[in-house]
Amino acid sequence: MTDVATYDGRIAIIGDCSGRDAHQTVDCTDMALAPGFIDVHSHSDELWLVDGRALGKICQGVTTEIGGNCGTSVAPLYGEARVRKARDARTYRLDVDWTTFDEFFGAVERSGVACNVASLVGLGTTRACISGASDRRLEREELDAQTQLVREAVEHGALGVSSGLIYEPSRYADLAELSACAAVAREAGAARYVSHVRDEGDGLIEAIDEALAIGRAADVAVRCSHHKAAGRRNWGKVHRTLATIDRARSRGADVAIDAYPYVASWTELATILPDAIRRGGEAATLERLRDPAIAASTAMLLQFARDPATGGDSWHDILITDTGSDRNAAFAGYRLDEVAAHWRLSPARAAIRLLVEEELRVDCAFFSMSEDDVAAVLTADFCCIGSDASARAFEGPTARGVPHPRTYGCFPRVFGRFVRGRQLFSTEEAVRRMTSLPAQLFGIANRGEISDGAWADLVVFDPRRIVDRATYERPFVPPEGLRDCFVNGTAVLRNGDYTGARPGRVLRGGQ
Repeated sequence: MTDVATYDGRIAIIGDCSGRDAHQTVDCTDMALAPGFIDVHSHSDELWLVDGRALGKICQGVTTEIGGNCGTSVAPLYGEARVRKARDARTYRLDVDWTTFDEFFGAVERSGVACNVASLVGLGTTRACISGASDRRLEREELDAQTQLVREAVEHGALGVSSGLIYEPSRYADLAELSACAAVAREAGAARYVSHVRDEGDGLIEAIDEALAIGRAADVAVRCSHHKAAGRRNWGKVHRTLATIDRARSRGADVAIDAYPYVASWTELATILPDAIRRGGEAATLERLRDPAIAASTAMLLQFARDPATGGDSWHDILITDTGSDRNAAFAGYRLDEVAAHWRLSPARAAIRLLVEEELRVDCAFFSMSEDDVAAVLTADFCCIGSDASARAFEGPTARGVPHPRTYGCFPRVFGRFVRGRQLFSTEEAVRRMTSLPAQLFGIANRGEISDGAWADLVVFDPRRIVDRATYERPFVPPEGLRDCFVNGTAVLRNGDYTGARPGRVLRGGQ
């Protein structure tokens, strides 16, 4: 055993401090002391302004969040990108009074936040700034304008670029566009391409190949987000994709992944719609779905796609977590087939009705993964942990709907289910995947380790007891076994209780 002393936000001494005076001492007998956890895949973004307590993450020991994932970031905001962000922010009664990352980061610093925050710049957001919902290839001058937005974002502190290639309008970007934007990020000093790849199901293997090709073309590091194989007929494919990534790494490529320890993903219900229906943006999609003939044919396609006889997932595997309005808010926590039974419609028809009534703003958990696949991904030594969730509270404006339990339990679940339960790796290895590995992969300086001069982001937990308690039915439940959390040397969680402190910093460029 040894002592760790902090001063002015940093680790000052590692060794015997028994003869020294201290303003406060923390007894860690029979507990583990670890660096604060780094959530590399967060979607908090504007929620840092809505509720800077970040309680859902702090209670898990997360001391740093990286936002701007899946191609969507909180800046830059021009044109259609601003319209979308303002609409989303109205849900939380937040005024969007920033345009650039510099302005947004300044707003976060003024309002205060409990954890450290950083962000990527989303290529769906930059594309929306330039061409709105257009589904065409960008003209040369449009691509030049987009890359200029990327350059400015990195100069303001973005850690790299992200793409979300199943979402509008990101999915219309081709390899040339994505490579050009990633290359400009490298030139500006943030050589990272972080991708929600183009297909996590039938086309997973080809999608990973595309991500690696972008890395080669732009000469940047590649980070594949929430790596998985979705859909029963695709279970097992992760062994092939992990081998592909391993080969690329053996040839010198800087490639890594993140994952969360659950078998359900969490995304927009609209992602189940055929490509032809989604083309051209939200307004065009809704116009098609409101046409009775198109809606009928779409329902037939959806029903066929989810036919278990052809390897499709069940409608019961879709859990409604939130809706854009109060009209159907009562369905949060219901499975889609249960909604269909209530409306006396087929599940496909019910899905279309829900999307139309909520103007596509329906979020769902999709139970589409195999836990054996999840375990295989987590055991890859180049895999770090990312919650793919926002920093919500247990009450108030951010406690909407029935969120995915990873919102409140992701990091403790790794210890409870995969360290002690399945014994995939040791406690120390789990900590590495949450601390030093993500710090290295995303360029977070002087964090992720307990060393002289490092920032004093620290967590105290019981490795025998730490476990998640949030479930799909009851997500608003904090984990057990994590006692204390310090951010930049200040206690934000003591004996499991939030202290009210907001000592977090904006890590521009990871600094």
